[in-house]
Amino acid sequence: MQENLEQLASLLQEKNKGITYEQALTWVELLWGDFESTYAKAGHKYMGSEMTEKVVRQWIENYGGQLHEFVARNPKYKHLLNAE
Repeated sequence: MQENLEQLASLLQEKNKGITYEQALTWVELLWGDFESTYAKAGHKYMGSEMTEKVVRQWIENYGGQLHEFVARNPKYKHLLNAE
C-alpha cells in the first residue's frame, strides 16, 4: 500500500509543481482517508484499496493542479501542508 501512496504522490507532484514531495504525500494520505471514511459513513460496503486508489488517482488527474487553492480557502489544513 505504501508503494501506491508514493506513486500517487509522485503523480500529484507532476500535476502541481508548487508542492514538495512530502506535501504531495500528505495530500494523498488526506484524500485516501477522506474517501474511505466518507464512503463508510454513507453506509457503502468497503470496495478495497484498489477502488480507493482509482478514485484518488482520478481526483489527482482532475484537480491536482488546483490543490493549493483549496488550502487558501480552508486554513484548517494549512498546517499540514506547509513546507517546514
